[in-house]
Amino acid sequence: MTNAPGEPDATSTPHSTGHPAATGHPAVTRLYARLVVSDGARAIDFYRETLGAEEIERYTGPDGTIVHAMLRLGGAAIAVKDADTGDPAPTSLGGSPVIMALDVPDADAVAEAMLRGGATVVYPVADQHYGQRGGRLADPFGHLWMISQTVEDLTPEQIQERTTDLFTS
Repeated sequence: MTNAPGEPDATSTPHSTGHPAATGHPAVTRLYARLVVSDGARAIDFYRETLGAEEIERYTGPDGTIVHAMLRLGGAAIAVKDADTGDPAPTSLGGSPVIMALDVPDADAVAEAMLRGGATVVYPVADQHYGQRGGRLADPFGHLWMISQTVEDLTPEQIQERTTDLFTS
């Protein structure tokens, strides 16, 4: 199996000989989501306009379809590609079980930008019991995004206590 442009070999680091790390596990050099969409160019515009994504690279097939585009969102990266027979978009599958989680300074502002760009609300932005203000949106391409900001610094014990209270009250 060959890697798409921009994808590292999962068993090597940029300076390794390709052998697994001393632990016997593959050396992971990078992890990013690869979002398959029905209209790659439109999706890139959506992510640029609503999330401030910066396009790093784009490779297209002879017909102009996007076979790989890398976007930077703050300190994170995602890849986008057009759907094809081997990689269906979530809209053709009835949705996606994967949720992209974004920590942002202002969850309300990001949610509003996404809604203006065509996203829909799954769960509205609200204060949550675990110290976050956040909600969940579906982008126009079927991908789910959990948008949140920290509003209260809690310990893991405090979060567990509040979670227990939530489910037992």
